[in-house]
Amino acid sequence: MEDSPGDLLYSSSNIIVAKSTFSIDCQRCKRLTKYLLESKQKYPNYYCKPVPAFGDPYARLIIVGLAPGLHGANATARPFTGDHAGLILYQTLYKFGFSSHAESVSMDDGLKLINARITNAVKCVPPQNKPIGEEIKNCNLYLQEELSALKESHVLLALGRIAHESILKALNMRLKSFPFAHAAEHQLNEHLLLIDSYHCSRYNTQTRRLTVEQFEAIFAKINIILNSQ
Repeated sequence: MEDSPGDLLYSSSNIIVAKSTFSIDCQRCKRLTKYLLESKQKYPNYYCKPVPAFGDPYARLIIVGLAPGLHGANATARPFTGDHAGLILYQTLYKFGFSSHAESVSMDDGLKLINARITNAVKCVPPQNKPIGEEIKNCNLYLQEELSALKESHVLLALGRIAHESILKALNMRLKSFPFAHAAEHQLNEHLLLIDSYHCSRYNTQTRRLTVEQFEAIFAKINIILNSQ
């Protein structure tokens, strides 16, 4: 089942139930709030609010992206939905058994994630897809709350350096101890394994910094890890 802002993040017989303070009415970042208002005026049919996480609340794979895209999650209210990066991500999730469909179109398309959950380091679309340090810091509280609920074995997949560093900051870990590199694996503690990937953005895939084969290799590795635990 999918959950909504404020619902429990994770719960089981031996895990403390955690609730998030995240709200789609958050206005902690003045620049982003202003940009959302401007976007809503320009695109009145768009969502234009902070975008909540999406997926299985009991997932063992947690995918952390950068931020909503202007014409993607900012429009549809679902992470990686409506833009180029989402096409690649959901096709890959489906291929490796983490999604019920190969394409994410809208909030009411019936798509379900299986043992996977998607969130972002920054919940609001930033101008030019580039959040500033203050915005990343402000939003890190929400990621911290999401990750604090994980008490069993999980794989964290960071899509890009900002997502990678945001995960480490949320867990109060030294950035220098875990350098970002595509396909790198970092055992953060007894429960959490962090795996890095270049972001599946249009720029990275068109310049072939990240190929479909490289991206799929990451998920093949994740499947092996999850199936062995």
